[in-house]
Amino acid sequence: MKKGILLFLAALILSLAFTACPGGRRGDTIVIGAKDFTEQFILGYILQALIEEHTDLNTRVVSNLPTWILFQSLSQPGGEVDIYIEYTGTIVGNIFGDTTPRSPDETFRVAREGLRDRYNIRMLDRIGFNNTYTLSVRPDTAQQFNLWTISDLARVSNQLILGGTMEFVNREDGLLGLRRAYGGLEFRSEVTINGVLRYTALMNDEIQVTDAFSTDGMLLRFNLVVLEDDLEFFPAYHAAVLMLEETAQRFPQLVEVSNMLTGVLDDQSMRRLNYLVDGEQQSPQAVARNFLREAGLIR
Repeated sequence: MKKGILLFLAALILSLAFTACPGGRRGDTIVIGAKDFTEQFILGYILQALIEEHTDLNTRVVSNLPTWILFQSLSQPGGEVDIYIEYTGTIVGNIFGDTTPRSPDETFRVAREGLRDRYNIRMLDRIGFNNTYTLSVRPDTAQQFNLWTISDLARVSNQLILGGTMEFVNREDGLLGLRRAYGGLEFRSEVTINGVLRYTALMNDEIQVTDAFSTDGMLLRFNLVVLEDDLEFFPAYHAAVLMLEETAQRFPQLVEVSNMLTGVLDDQSMRRLNYLVDGEQQSPQAVARNFLREAGLIR
């Protein structure tokens, strides 16, 4: 019954996402997928601007898709998504269900080979930045409870409320696995809050701990303390472009254009782009295009 409900919800979300975009999928329109947070919005528009600048292909960005729906819509033949940017740690830990500790290079190798062998998906080279998970607190909370590492947090977590994204709370490479790695990590309560709202809740003391990504611009805006992952639980999350091998063969220009991103964005650059959207309220599309112009990749 549970599986049937999940399949129904997946079909419903996909239907709403794709029918909300006028015109549907026709001809050589490349559908670019993106997840449900700022960085993914920016990356989706970066791909769109590059593809439209350097090819004759039409594009459409479909965003706000959870990882498992987005991956299914790419990996299945005839799926609705042609290309999107995923993270190595998510592929290995969440999609493959493999939480074996590995170096960043080994994580990339396992992700790339697994996608090729299991799903016939081509994974391009790493873009450059490592968007790994972190746990963050306000400076006053860090001082009050002497919090500098996740081990410190485990000792007092029963006094604090965690506000995390739905994905983080329910993933093996998120809170589920983190609990096992750091024995005793049990919060007074846990709530799911997506996007910028969890930072509002944190600053209002409605929650005291939240998950964040290492490239999150809101870390800069609120001067948050990032707790050290002293047991090195979180794997590397290097970003890379995915597409079916069939898509890569049919549209070799997609591979060529996507490879222009290799090594272009480091952690600091990605954090700045995220901050421009979340902190200065610029549109993800404008931030993406301005970055590409600065990098000399579009006119």
